Order: sequence, then structure tokens, then C-alpha cells
Amino acid sequence: MTSAAETTRASRPALEARHSAWTTPLLLWLASRVVSTALLATVYVVATANGWTFASYRRDPSFFTFSGSWDASFYRIIAQHGYPTTLPLDDAGHVAPNAWAFLPVFPALVRVVMPLTGGAFWVAGVLVSALAGAGACVLLYRLVLAVGCSHRARWATALFAFAPTGFLLQVAYAESTFLLLLFGALLALVRRRYWLVAPLGLVAAFTKPGVLALAVALAVHLVVRWVQERRALPVRDAVAIVVSGLVVAAAGLAWPVIASAVTGRPNAYLDTELSWWVGFVGRQHFAPLTPWFTMAGTWLGPLGIVLVVAVLAGAVWFWWRRDVRALGIDVWAFTASYGLYLVAVFLPQQSLPRLLMPMAPLLGSDVFVRTRRRAVTWLVVGVCLQPVAIVLLWFLGYP
Repeated sequence: MTSAAETTRASRPALEARHSAWTTPLLLWLASRVVSTALLATVYVVATANGWTFASYRRDPSFFTFSGSWDASFYRIIAQHGYPTTLPLDDAGHVAPNAWAFLPVFPALVRVVMPLTGGAFWVAGVLVSALAGAGACVLLYRLVLAVGCSHRARWATALFAFAPTGFLLQVAYAESTFLLLLFGALLALVRRRYWLVAPLGLVAAFTKPGVLALAVALAVHLVVRWVQERRALPVRDAVAIVVSGLVVAAAGLAWPVIASAVTGRPNAYLDTELSWWVGFVGRQHFAPLTPWFTMAGTWLGPLGIVLVVAVLAGAVWFWWRRDVRALGIDVWAFTASYGLYLVAVFLPQQSLPRLLMPMAPLLGSDVFVRTRRRAVTWLVVGVCLQPVAIVLLWFLGYP
């Protein structure tokens, strides 16, 4: 007969593991917020004291409006006024930058929180972003733990939270919310909780673009299970994967349809997105898989085209590495398809580093954390580059 003491000893490892899966990522998040807040506050105080010009809401200057710089003003417009039914046009009749480029989940959450902060969008935006960032760290830790080990999970979360773009986990942007939903959906996929992938992917699709990569990961997952299990694959699992994939894919394609329906203008969303390209490459017509070549060719000529080819070749080599594939087919398929999505539709500029954040599960690979020394080196690099990124992005270009 088992004694109470023996039962306690037997259950202790499970309890410690469960405790660690919460406390470790939350402590890493908290420590990283101390660092990022100190860096942001230092830059804000120095810039304000010296009268430097920076992108921020200037009517009521504060640390929170400083943390709501750049495109956060569009989220404020959506939270307070919704989306325009008529698209703004420039003097030539082309669509000008407007709120339709930004998806509604983050501003909707901020609007719910605003009454708790005295109606201030900026404070509520920072609060929502920071809390979602904490959740994203917890889910990233559990995701890497599910496909690796506690060493990989711990260091991947640390590298994510202290990355050069780590400050984005607390500014009034949608990144944290999107990453929270995305990491949750990937964890559900890894754990084969397919019906949970659908609602998380659905909400993520209306938080930021890029969720189509999750639909691709579901498709790859189904093919791999079918090949490996053949007739042993339960019908209920196959149905759940297919339905979830279709839901996520439909949600990922829905926003352009909604924008056109509300504004009455075909291609309203695409024309809005292209309006941001003008300052970099002039007025362009969109064609998939061409933006990187367009950007590189415009600024660097033939050398730029060669550079893009080299980068793409390096990406293929990276994803084909055994230590990257060791993270499992689900992480591999999502990150590879998300990378392909960026190449297919995104014009590479200063926003690229933040758009790479959904690839954070790759930080659990040997490339970054094979040894403690390697992991510490990457961590130091991330912390040192964060103030550089803050200065560059607040005073030279927007992230």
C-alpha cells in the first residue's frame, strides 16, 4: 500500500514542472519588461529634454504616448471611431494610408480596457500589449517545451523577450496579441487539439495578417499523419484538421473582402497596403513574390537582385538544417510557410524585424541554444541591440 509520503514524492516532479511552465516564462517576461521599460524611458527623457523630433502623439506628450508612436495612431482611430466607409484619396486620386490596413481585434480589446484607464487609449494600449506579451511568453515556453526540452524552452523564451524587438511586447501595437493567439494555436496543433486551433486562428486572422501560414501548417500536418498512420488515422481527427484548416484559411482571406464591402471599392485593402509602398518604391502594381526584388532593385540595382537570391538561398539552407527540422513538422511547416508569406507579399523595410517575431519558436533550435555559451551570446547580442533598435526606429524610421 502506497503511503501519503510516497504519493507526494511521486507527484512532486509533475507539480514542479507545471509550476515551472508558468513561473519561468513569467519571470523572464518580467525581467525583460524591466529592461525594455528602462531603455524606453531613458530614450524618452533624453529626447524630451533635448527637444528631439520623434514620432509620437504630441497633443498630450507622456511616456505612454511615446509608447504609442508610429502606426498606433491608426489603432487609436479604430478604437475611438471605427473604420472609414470612404477611403481617403491623394491629389492624384490614389488611395492614401488609412485605418483599413490594421485589423480590429487589438483596438477592440483596448476599447474594452479604456474605461479602466480613464478613457486613455495610450495607457490601455500599453496595458493590453504588456499582458498579451506575458501570455505570449508563457505559450512560447510551453510550445518549445512540447517539441524540445526545458533548456530549449527557457532560452528560446529569454531570447524572444530580450530580443532587439523585445520592446514591442509592451507598446501599443498588435504584435503581442497576435503572438499570444498564434503561439496558442501552434501549441494546440502540436498537442493535437485541433478544434482549439480553429477559434484561436480565427481571432488571430483579425489581429494581424499572416495566419494563412497556420492553415498551411495544418495541411502539412494532415499529410504527414496520413502518410505515417495510413488507415490508423482516426476519421474524427482528419475531420477536425480539415475543418480547422478551412476556417483559418477563410478567416485569413476575409479582411480584403470586408474592406471592399464596407467601402464599396474593389481592392480597397490592397490599395491601402500599396499606399505605404510609395515612399520606398513609388506607385506599384502588386504581383506575388516580387516585392523583395522590387525593393532591392529600386535601391541597389542588379546587386540588390543578387542579394535577394542569396538571402532566399540562405533561408532554404537554414530551414533544411537537421537541428531546425528537429523542432517537429508543425513548427517547421508554420515557420517556413510564414517566411514564404513574407517573401510573397511584404515589401521589406524597417518593419521586417517585428514581422519576423512569429518565427520565435525557431529560437529553440541548436542554432541559438545548443550550448549555454551560445545561448548567452545571443542573449547579450539581443539586449545590446535593443537600445540601438529603439533609437533607430523612433528617430529614423518606424517599425
